[in-house]
Amino acid sequence: MRVIGIDPGSRLTGFGVVDCENNRFKVVEYGVVRLKQVAIAPRLQQIFEQLRALIERVRPDVFAIEQVFVAKNPSSALKLGHARGAAMLAGSICGLEISEYSALQIKKAVVGRGRADKQQVQQMVAMLLNLPELPQSDSADALAVALCHGQSSQLHQQICAQYCQDQTGTQSKLAFRRGRLRRT
Repeated sequence: MRVIGIDPGSRLTGFGVVDCENNRFKVVEYGVVRLKQVAIAPRLQQIFEQLRALIERVRPDVFAIEQVFVAKNPSSALKLGHARGAAMLAGSICGLEISEYSALQIKKAVVGRGRADKQQVQQMVAMLLNLPELPQSDSADALAVALCHGQSSQLHQQICAQYCQDQTGTQSKLAFRRGRLRRT
């Protein structure tokens, strides 16, 4: 499974593409969409267009994105929400299933602690993906989102397979979608 992880931002939007198979993770590509110092609407268009081109080039199976974190400044949170929406639109238009994770979930999946700082996330991402150097903070966060989804979906598949076998003796038609066990 190929996952694209997105760390949305109104000035810098991080992205990371990871192949996940049998609890093994391999980085495909990562980087940052740098946005010019212009009005918000052209920046949102840049996010959309650049991520759509990236998605069409690397062909991920799933799109994972960090949820909005509302801190002290409502204006910043609103701009972040706009950037997140532009990124999600790019994934949706390309036909990808979109999964969302909180910062706490991402940090816990990658570092083991939900309150880890950015440097710890960078170090763990570099170690888990065998990167030669620490990725930039926004790229590391995006790779962490992809890793979080990869770990979560593999765990969900294992639980579903076990649950289905335990309940019926044969596999029934259950699958995890949007973080919940559902009938297909």
